[in-house]
Amino acid sequence: MTRKVWFQTGIAIIITLLIIMLTIRVQVIFEPIFTIIATIFIPLLIGGLLYYITEPIQRFLEKRKAGRITSIFAIFIIILLVITLLSMIIVPMVTQQVQNLVARAPMIQREIQELFNYLLSQRDRLPFNPDTYVQDALNQGSEMISNLMGNAITIVSGTVSVLLTIVLVPFFYFFLLKDHEKFIPSMTSPFKGTFKQFLTELLSDIDNTLRAFIQGQMLVSSILCVILYIGYAIVGLDYALLLAIFALFMNLIPFIGPWMAFVPAALLAVIQDPIMLVWVSLITLIAQQIESNLITPNVMGQTLKLHPLTVITVVLAAGNIAGFIGMLIAIPTYAVTKTIIQNIWRYRRNIGKTMFADAGGPSSE
Repeated sequence: MTRKVWFQTGIAIIITLLIIMLTIRVQVIFEPIFTIIATIFIPLLIGGLLYYITEPIQRFLEKRKAGRITSIFAIFIIILLVITLLSMIIVPMVTQQVQNLVARAPMIQREIQELFNYLLSQRDRLPFNPDTYVQDALNQGSEMISNLMGNAITIVSGTVSVLLTIVLVPFFYFFLLKDHEKFIPSMTSPFKGTFKQFLTELLSDIDNTLRAFIQGQMLVSSILCVILYIGYAIVGLDYALLLAIFALFMNLIPFIGPWMAFVPAALLAVIQDPIMLVWVSLITLIAQQIESNLITPNVMGQTLKLHPLTVITVVLAAGNIAGFIGMLIAIPTYAVTKTIIQNIWRYRRNIGKTMFADAGGPSSE
């Protein structure tokens, strides 16, 4: 029985849980380690995101005979140019729209309240009771805004952490671009034989999974942002750029994000002109159809191989557990976990075949 996969898997899970429990019980001993990890986690995360986003540029430059250091400096120059361009063109437009939105916030709030009051007054004519839906929407919206504001205040108030992050992000980013090929060999160098091969394949598959998700999702979201902005600008929707940028970030959450981005656009459209809601809905529908049927299949392909029902379930569960941040990291975390389990299962199966062959089993030749 001890050689059964289910038995060994159960023992491994129990041991892992015991290690976690003991670590929590003696966390004072590990507190310096946790502090170091917490300090470098955000800079390393941001540096990793920048690496995966700009790695295709580095690969393109190096294929054109550019050296490693030359390609890195070229990428830094491109980033500075993009930041300068955004600061000169887009940031003033976004700032103006944010100022206008803040100035009109009391009026917009009254309009929304009147709209909800009208819906509540017509509850007898509606096929459902809107009280619960309206209250849940208001509560969730208030909670999300409070969480975002709380996170923003925490980040701004931690001046030392912000400065440390600003210093460390370029540092991590530079060395990820410079030495990323050395990471897997350095991690597998202490091991030998089939386990070294397994670990190499596992880390390579995790790298490919993260690359496919981050690069694909960022490109898809950027294209969707451009499509929505063009559509909103054509029909004359107020705060078109602001809403398109909001949609860019919301679309990073698969399936749920686009609907979250549509809600503020729909509300502002109704306030501006009821007929505008029709145009906004039509533009959103067209953009989503283009994204789901043309862009996403060609950009991301079938690399992640995640069923839509699985994606929705994971996103909703992560949102209940860890809020907005959980929804953002749910899919890449699930995809990486799935990759790890698949590699472990393949490794165990290959080990079983090898042991069976060594025991004198029939050859596969």
